[in-house]
Amino acid sequence: MDAHSVIIRPVVSERAFSNMEQNKYTFEVAKDANKYQIKDAVEEIFNVKVTRVNTLTVKPKNKRVRYVTGKTRSWKKAIVTLAEGDSIEVFGNQA
Repeated sequence: MDAHSVIIRPVVSERAFSNMEQNKYTFEVAKDANKYQIKDAVEEIFNVKVTRVNTLTVKPKNKRVRYVTGKTRSWKKAIVTLAEGDSIEVFGNQA
């Protein structure tokens, strides 16, 4: 599996930003990717040392649009802990 097909996008949320202070970064990853593939992909793309990978599957939520009920999509989230001194510039130089 290609590194860019494993890592889909960074997750943008308040919790994800507060975890960045502890050197933890959150990504949406491919559903069939395992922890070793996620670790290798992050190390290859961002050129950092990964010490730990935690994964979880985000379950779909029930949503309703007018009279039709449905569900949101389910996806896999990975929280990647980097080695001391490493960091990822998620949004470049935007401020």
